[in-house]
Amino acid sequence: MSNTLKQTPKPLWKCGKCGGELKRGTVKASYLGNDFEVEELKCLNCGLVLIDEELALGKMFEVEQSLEDK
Repeated sequence: MSNTLKQTPKPLWKCGKCGGELKRGTVKASYLGNDFEVEELKCLNCGLVLIDEELALGKMFEVEQSLEDK
């Protein structure tokens, strides 16, 4: 009997638009007139970017709040 641990492969994300593979990389984002670069999943075929919850509720929320305070 082997004591080696079986590694579970990471789930492969697929694009909802074209079905292509998503790969993490630096993407330029613009939100409410503010530009910034973030590491997100991007489709290798069509370029669609997956905005994860952390970005949507983190950085984008901060930008929105700073604009409301002005």
